[in-house]
Amino acid sequence: MSKLGNAKILGGIGAILTLIGSFFGVLTIVGLIMLFIAVKYVAEEAKEDSIFRNYLMYFIFSLVAVIAAVSLIVVSIGGNILNFTKFFQEMAEEASHGATEGIMKFLAGIIVALIVAWILMILASIYLRKSYNRIAEYSKVDLFRTTGMLYFIGAITLIIFIGFIGVVD
Repeated sequence: MSKLGNAKILGGIGAILTLIGSFFGVLTIVGLIMLFIAVKYVAEEAKEDSIFRNYLMYFIFSLVAVIAAVSLIVVSIGGNILNFTKFFQEMAEEASHGATEGIMKFLAGIIVALIVAWILMILASIYLRKSYNRIAEYSKVDLFRTTGMLYFIGAITLIIFIGFIGVVD
């Protein structure tokens, strides 16, 4: 079987495992590895290094977005992640006395974390779109182009969903 045939199989199985892995942890990692191998095979077959490079940049920006968001949230909690319940008890006590400074700092930290993650996810989706556009050109399968565009639109509109959550509360 050709590398392109292997890439199709690995990519398909990897995508399914990544989706299922949302519920079963380890499968996500296995799926991501399979997707990376599939994209690498396509890049080698197309003799186009930018396909894999852009996909790698997408992954790096996505990972940095998650790490940055979690880190900023931990910092806004005060770095005391082990006493998470204590933090919220103190916040509730502070609110009952009419003081809101701690709550405002916490909310500001959350907002900054979400904005940083949002910007990084937009950058990540730009690289994924570039990678998928090149794959679409090589494979003549426009579904890759559509998928890249949907990821990009999804990243941009993600802030609307986050804003909606804030309004509902």
